[in-house]
Amino acid sequence: MKESKNTQLYVLTGFLGAGKTTVLLKILHRLNGRKVGIIQNEFGKLGIDGTILRNDDIQMVEINRGSIFCSCLKLNFVNALSEMAAQDFEYLFVESSGLGDPSNVEEILEAAKAVSGKEYDFKGVICLIDAVNFTDQLEDLETVHRQLKHCHLAVITKKDLVDEARLAVLIKKIREINPVCKIVSSVMGDMDYGFFDEDLMLYQWAEGEETTNSEETKPKTIFMEFEGEAEKKKLLDFIHVIIPDVYRIKGFFHLAGEGWNQVDVVGSRIDFKTSDSYEKSQLVFISKIGPAIIKKIFAAWEENVGLEMKLRN
Repeated sequence: MKESKNTQLYVLTGFLGAGKTTVLLKILHRLNGRKVGIIQNEFGKLGIDGTILRNDDIQMVEINRGSIFCSCLKLNFVNALSEMAAQDFEYLFVESSGLGDPSNVEEILEAAKAVSGKEYDFKGVICLIDAVNFTDQLEDLETVHRQLKHCHLAVITKKDLVDEARLAVLIKKIREINPVCKIVSSVMGDMDYGFFDEDLMLYQWAEGEETTNSEETKPKTIFMEFEGEAEKKKLLDFIHVIIPDVYRIKGFFHLAGEGWNQVDVVGSRIDFKTSDSYEKSQLVFISKIGPAIIKKIFAAWEENVGLEMKLRN
């Protein structure tokens, strides 16, 4: 890996569930022993991915309740970059929200430089492309288009879940939006990490522009708290009702007879993975239908689970 006097900064983007945290965990393993910082951004109040990433060797700042590229949190992001600059990290990784539009990232870095007096060695934007869901996501949101348009490296994740014909269609679509970015593929975070020795800025395509993230376009985020245990089948029945109206569900849940599990819902795919234990079960819902999701969650939960729970903004 090439050395740099200034902190090397990478920005990770990609829509909800594309695998940013999985890739970042692999990167942290590769950089074990190096001085690394993370700025981790979640759209909801509850920082699920921050819980997964956190360990004693990593300096991490979490910025939640919106996108770091939006005017609502841009100052927080600038201040976090300024504070991290004083730590003299070798590497700083920014994991943006899956709904983050990074079109203005270089403007924000310039603002951080003005505040801190220190300059980052900006190494580029890495955009993770979900091989299974990207085409559908692209039709739904301008954000997905912008993430790819403004990246220097596109990583096709979940390659093992699609065939070669689907992969070829996906690469063609990527090239329609960004003709020059480098493209690699990944399975569970395993990929070619040779980009650390490359100048990804050579793959610059789009000029900076105003982000589409704003208070007006910010999706409604709700999180659930539940004490006790629930049967997996009942939870699945509940989730299946909610799936059409959410971009993402994730969190930690205590399943009867199965213990604590990390829950991750992207598109129609529902994954459970054994996790550490927590004081209470918590799930985050990012809504496609605004505040109307609250009534939908209450009704589906009552019908399929029927135990006491709480919803919070």
